[in-house]
Amino acid sequence: MKSKTTKIVVPDTYPMRINKYLAHKGLATRKGVDELIGSQKIMINGRVAVLGDKVLETDKVEVRGVHKKKSYIYLAYNKPKGIVSTNPQRDEKGIMDSVKTKEKVFPVGRLDKESHGLILLTNDGRVTDRLLNPIYKHEKEYVITLDRKYTPGFVRNMQNGVDIGEEEMTKPAIVKKIDEDIFGIILTEGKNRQIRRMTEKLGYTVRDLQRIRVQNILLNKMAINTYREITGEEKMEFLKSIGLE
Repeated sequence: MKSKTTKIVVPDTYPMRINKYLAHKGLATRKGVDELIGSQKIMINGRVAVLGDKVLETDKVEVRGVHKKKSYIYLAYNKPKGIVSTNPQRDEKGIMDSVKTKEKVFPVGRLDKESHGLILLTNDGRVTDRLLNPIYKHEKEYVITLDRKYTPGFVRNMQNGVDIGEEEMTKPAIVKKIDEDIFGIILTEGKNRQIRRMTEKLGYTVRDLQRIRVQNILLNKMAINTYREITGEEKMEFLKSIGLE
């Protein structure tokens, strides 16, 4: 009996390792693709693929047999203060201690222990690279409360970029005044403790830091320490905005 084949559309970025290529297409994890290659079920231009193969723009990639596409889940979670995003130590509590789902998920990026607000959870490894890789410019929006009133010069510096040390200069940002000691900021990068380091460099201390948006995903009025699934048009818009649809 002749095996069925599934034609795969070639991506824009090439050359790319075949396991990464098919993982990005949602066929399986890279390890799962390697297992398919070992079973001689992956074809490149009519020949059986081998581990380490790369594909080009003009290559024809096929998967022999019928394979179930991996099911992805995307969650918006309102992280409280005091919970760490990853790798809790000793008596610390991590996000995954509070979030119980049928599908195993992980946080995309992080909020430091004393910050709170929106963080995305998923089992889709492609999202991590698209949101955190500095070559992409995806928006994350925050509301910051400082220890005192800030000046117009502070706003200009935050907008234009701040030298936060170790030869790191932050990219231009969008800053808007909310109150005399509260402002909103939209970043397209995610350096470690970036906002706290920026404000400290300018002589201020952060009293409260809340993330309220990632791309089109909004925190809105979600209760603290709860999560919701991202579905429908919201999910489609999000995936399209990071180049996954």
